[in-house]
Amino acid sequence: MPFVKTTREVSDQQLQIVNMENSEKTDVVLLACGSFNPITNMHLRLFELAKDYLNGTGKYRVIKGIISPVGDAYKKKGLISAHHRIIMAELATKNSAWVEVDTWESLQKDWVETAKVLRYHQKKLEAGNCHQQDSPVLEKPGRKRKWAEQSQQFNQKKSLEPNIKDVPQVKLLCGTDILESFGVPNLWKSEDITKIVGDYGLICVTRAGNDAQKFIYESDVLWKHQNNIHLVNEWITNDISSTKIRRALRRGQSIRYLVPELVREYIEKHNLYNSESEERNAGVSLAPLQRNIADAKL
Repeated sequence: MPFVKTTREVSDQQLQIVNMENSEKTDVVLLACGSFNPITNMHLRLFELAKDYLNGTGKYRVIKGIISPVGDAYKKKGLISAHHRIIMAELATKNSAWVEVDTWESLQKDWVETAKVLRYHQKKLEAGNCHQQDSPVLEKPGRKRKWAEQSQQFNQKKSLEPNIKDVPQVKLLCGTDILESFGVPNLWKSEDITKIVGDYGLICVTRAGNDAQKFIYESDVLWKHQNNIHLVNEWITNDISSTKIRRALRRGQSIRYLVPELVREYIEKHNLYNSESEERNAGVSLAPLQRNIADAKL
């Protein structure tokens, strides 16, 4: 008689196949740094587009998205308080099951380079992986107690050495404007660009009118690490930007459906954007320009 598998055996086999496929995928955490002044629907769409793209390659599995608003020390013209920008980002992600807001960068006294923000989150994931590997050992009386103590010491030592293979990879999520900005003199340190694209990687969602491939071609560093730069096409064009949102608000125009509704209500309640707020930091150089030019003179 032919061998016939039971339903339970078939289900177990299918589960094993799924587990094998998942074990071969690299877990990814998407990190978006920026002003989020204010956060818009386009910012949120970047996460969804990048997640679909990476998951669709069959090589990656996106497990989390992080929004990291820049601190006030960035000194960008029109940049309102991080307090308000954080609250708006939290309101925007209130109903998201996988995108969250992290305040570490925003709360720093000085401006923090993007490469350092990436490193912070990667180290945080590695530390979390250590704790997950550390399992408690039950001490037993008699001859087995010494073995339990030795095993405990071994586990503690091992927990300090994370299994890099199991640690999710942090990748920078951005638009092509970031690629273009890499070419602005003194805005980025060359070693930071190398760290970002070489050690972490970019997930770049293209915007209408931007030629991402051209930016990569014109940069030796980006060209060298092009395999670590993932370009995601936005086929449903969306040209919403924070700059245009602020302009509309200054002119008394509606921004409904351009930003999450809770964000729109918060902006109107606190009258966050107007002609006066747009002049904040006017005439002040961006923090990275100030720092990098000063370092170049040393």
